[in-house]
Amino acid sequence: MAAIERMTITMPAEMAATLKATVAEGQYASTSEVVREAVRDWTRARDTERHELEALRQAIRVGDESGPSIPAAQVYSELRQLIAARRADRA
Repeated sequence: MAAIERMTITMPAEMAATLKATVAEGQYASTSEVVREAVRDWTRARDTERHELEALRQAIRVGDESGPSIPAAQVYSELRQLIAARRADRA
């Protein structure tokens, strides 16, 4: 079993009341359980955010390494020309 460390935390009265009410309603056995679950959820969310950020950084690196970019105005101009040519072929 993991070592247990006792901590004292300070929070707004409204948060403390919410914790106590949650325990009183029987959703958790103690306020410590509520806090432990909150910390586990926060840790998971933080880890997910870090993984997503690293994936984004990797995608940016791949994009940077793929070669020079093309200005959007040029891309749209070329698309307009292609569309106009296809429409002309149908006529």
